[in-house]
Amino acid sequence: MMKTSGQVSSFYTVEHECPWLWVSPHSQPPLEGQHLYMGGVSPLLSTYSSAAARLLPARDSDRIMDGKYLTYHGLLCPKENHSADSLKYFEEFQCRDDDVFIITYPKSGTTWMQEILPPLLSGGDLTAVTTLPNWERVPWLEETHAALLLDQRPSPRIITSHMPLHLMPPSFLSSKAKAIYVTRDPRDVLVSSFYFHQMASFLDDPGTFDEFIEKFLNGEVLLGKWTDHMKSWQKTDIANRMMYVTYEEMIKDLKGVIGSLSRFLDRDLSDEVLEAVAKHGSFNSMKTNMMSNYSLVPQQIMDTSKSSFLRKGIAGDWKNNFSPEQEAKFRAAIEEELEGSDVKLRWNEE
Repeated sequence: MMKTSGQVSSFYTVEHECPWLWVSPHSQPPLEGQHLYMGGVSPLLSTYSSAAARLLPARDSDRIMDGKYLTYHGLLCPKENHSADSLKYFEEFQCRDDDVFIITYPKSGTTWMQEILPPLLSGGDLTAVTTLPNWERVPWLEETHAALLLDQRPSPRIITSHMPLHLMPPSFLSSKAKAIYVTRDPRDVLVSSFYFHQMASFLDDPGTFDEFIEKFLNGEVLLGKWTDHMKSWQKTDIANRMMYVTYEEMIKDLKGVIGSLSRFLDRDLSDEVLEAVAKHGSFNSMKTNMMSNYSLVPQQIMDTSKSSFLRKGIAGDWKNNFSPEQEAKFRAAIEEELEGSDVKLRWNEE
């Protein structure tokens, strides 16, 4: 998530989407084919053109003073990877009919789907998932590096977004672009988000688990209420070009999910290719892939002594964190929010 300055952005003097990727204003931009890392050149990170590199300014030391979030239509967006310009780009983005969107509420399986779709759309080729960091491989449309990547990217583009449907750009609604909406048990979403807030310095401290439950239910977390996001993407006018996938289905039968995705995306893949994509896309495999597990990120940005970014990859970890009283309160609040909606809660099948 690359933030830009100068003639490109007047909102901040900012850097590459993540603060571990930046270049001093006194540095020469990297040559074509070189990689940016901590102000120098690294073989680990993905290629940017020298034109894009010239947009990278000095580190913004004032962003913390202004708080860690922007508010966009009432939603909290981290300043670390959102800006006024990035959100304007998001609003004005021109979709292509063959674009494929990964849509999620944060901590619902985004990284996992970013691991699966590139090889699926390329006939099993794993190059992208082994050479490109996921934030460049499948960029978030609303974040700051999207403008430097997506316009020049050949079709079919795979694009990620955490936004609710009503905020998606008009071209998304008028196009034939397909969307894969990944959902997860909100109790596990909350637990994953709680630990992510603990380890990510660009997010607010979550407080106690009990306090974080209140924040989550009140929408005082990234991208607002889980229930609002879910409701926005159900029973839509674009249902014929949407596919719904659950995190729990991916755990239970990843190869089956990948097969369903390939048919949805009109890809005729052999069983051998499906097996290879599933093998590489397993949670355990992804957890060891440095292009997906955020191990490239310095400790001061994501403190893995507090929590790893990819934690367990299981369903039901909420049972290890919620007390019976907390779970009952959480369940009641979620059910009240969803009353009368088309959202079906799988915990009613428990």
